[in-house]
Amino acid sequence: MAGLGPGPGPAVPVWLTEDDLGCIICHGLLDWPATLACGHSFCRRCLEGMWGAGRRWACPTCRQGAAQKPRLQKNTLLQDLADKYSQAVRALDGRPDPAPDPGCGPAGGSPSHPAQLPLAAWKSSTEVGPELAELVVQLKDIITSLRSLRHLSESGPGNKPSLLGTLVTNDTFEGKMRDILRALEGVQEKLQEKFPWKEAPEEQTQVELLEAPSSSSSPLPNQSHPAPRRVSQFAQWAIIPTFDLESLSRSLEISKDGQTVTVVQFQQPYPWSRQRFSTCQVLCSQALSSGKKYWEVDTQYCSHWAVGVASCKMSRDQILGRTRDSWCVEWKGTSQLSAWHMEKETVLGFDRPGVVGIWLDLEAGKLAFYAVANQEKLLFECAVSTCCPLYPAFWLYGLSPGNSLSIKQVRA
Repeated sequence: MAGLGPGPGPAVPVWLTEDDLGCIICHGLLDWPATLACGHSFCRRCLEGMWGAGRRWACPTCRQGAAQKPRLQKNTLLQDLADKYSQAVRALDGRPDPAPDPGCGPAGGSPSHPAQLPLAAWKSSTEVGPELAELVVQLKDIITSLRSLRHLSESGPGNKPSLLGTLVTNDTFEGKMRDILRALEGVQEKLQEKFPWKEAPEEQTQVELLEAPSSSSSPLPNQSHPAPRRVSQFAQWAIIPTFDLESLSRSLEISKDGQTVTVVQFQQPYPWSRQRFSTCQVLCSQALSSGKKYWEVDTQYCSHWAVGVASCKMSRDQILGRTRDSWCVEWKGTSQLSAWHMEKETVLGFDRPGVVGIWLDLEAGKLAFYAVANQEKLLFECAVSTCCPLYPAFWLYGLSPGNSLSIKQVRA
């Protein structure tokens, strides 16, 4: 694949995801991208569709307006990048280049591919493909082994294992765990040799390993005894809100228990409602108007998200944190954590929290966000208006179907 820049030259690996080249309106790759004066870019057809629906000539992201309808011009650089990304996805999937399509978004041929792809790769797709396939097979074997541990460590109904049987089971369990960990390390080394990425925090890795399916209390091999996460300091105020069907964007769906919201590939035929968001957002059903409340959100399975609170009066065509009556923290696909309110951004850092705790003290008019691991670490604190009820609010940058956010059970 050709490198960036004019004329022939060395190929420089530049890793991009769909988040980097996506349109916030249609949730697909940019098609005929137009860049507004504020610097945000969208598909021309998407912008004209929003403005044609009676909305003022404002940016859908930051809401910066214009006195008259802007003249939309094609951003040729963004279009070229989006085309190269599409070609790379098709090459990895073994698909031929499609005929030009004037549409945009998923209907216009944009790939729904969650993986990161280099515009200029170290190896061709024909070399990388078989290697990745082999690694996938190894990972499947590892997952199968992990699942078998549950049956290995459990006794049948009504059976009481002997002391000898218990010892044998524990020895076998630890042996299997040791084999699985070694296999995982081997796969990790191979992936690191072929593709560069940031190392996951050690603390997060330990938590994930501790949550592997098992009823055994034996410690993991070759590890110290990590202290279990202590009881949350906010446990007595914990709530488990559920997502609201009335406000749910057509690009999202809710789990049966109402505690997980997921981006879908195709827009859903939900009935029309004034409360429904036009962008990939949703509120929870619970109105919070008094007292102290705390809830936690699992963000590990969403590449770009925002979580916070908003009033029920928040405009349904605006973005969380860009209004007077909404507050949030947002993780960008570009590896940046920020707080947002009234279109003002406060950069918080570059570490991604796997779980976000949200503390709302309506008596004091305060809102705080925490990164939750073995303990709660304060990320940001601000004042909120309590003149009307507030609702837990969520935004999923919906470019990759399967992106999801979940309400977690707070550890009491």
